[in-house]
Amino acid sequence: MIHKTAIVSKNAKIDKSVEIGPYAIIEGDCVLEKNVKIYAHAYIAGGTEIKEETEVHMGAVLGHAPQDLAYEGKKTFLKIGKKNIIREYVTVHRGTKEGTSTIIGDENFLMGLSHVGHNCNIGNKVVLANGALLAGYINVGDAAFISGNVVVHQFCNIGTLSIIGGFSGVNKDVPPYMAVRGPSSVWSVNLVGLRRAGFDRSVMRDMREAFRLIYKEGLNTKQAVEKILEKKPGKEIMHLVEFIKNSKRGICKYRYTPDDKEYFK
Repeated sequence: MIHKTAIVSKNAKIDKSVEIGPYAIIEGDCVLEKNVKIYAHAYIAGGTEIKEETEVHMGAVLGHAPQDLAYEGKKTFLKIGKKNIIREYVTVHRGTKEGTSTIIGDENFLMGLSHVGHNCNIGNKVVLANGALLAGYINVGDAAFISGNVVVHQFCNIGTLSIIGGFSGVNKDVPPYMAVRGPSSVWSVNLVGLRRAGFDRSVMRDMREAFRLIYKEGLNTKQAVEKILEKKPGKEIMHLVEFIKNSKRGICKYRYTPDDKEYFK
């Protein structure tokens, strides 16, 4: 159902099950698949593809030109997967260089006023809380949680099942399964996230041991990785190791208070 006040290009490809609310704008060269719901005053720019059962709430702007001085007006894209919830006044920009895309996977939750910059690649089941801001070319792993008013520098990587505390600024790569708060500082393993994801106790134990080697033993990153590999780790720890080895910006460092020492006894 398309509201009579919506402005919808005749060149848009829209499944008959799609709902489009009052005063929404759908430009040409958009694709809206089965059971997509577009609320009032949302703006879907050309080159945007939205897959099944995604909700786009009031005032959201998806696929508009990137905020990048290098953008030359070439054809670029925004690709959004299935069952996402995109709340009020979220902005997601399309790619910068010709033929490139910003990509959002499946079942993500982008809360009000969050922003995803050009050429970001967001995995599945990611949460961006209110006011979280991702600059361009950021990769976010599955099930990461980025809290309210977090700002992430361009080209950073946010690892799988990591969590970033509110009001944090991040300019380094956030390793998978870790908890970050403050200025790019890892404080602990994200044990709550691991439990909710159904990780075995043995995996959580191994993750704490890897955390200790990386952040508590005074080793440099290369030495810590070598120590971890000596233990013939399982796939989750290997994922952490590969993330660290492939980091170009360097991983977040460690900070703690005296009270945090109790955690490791």
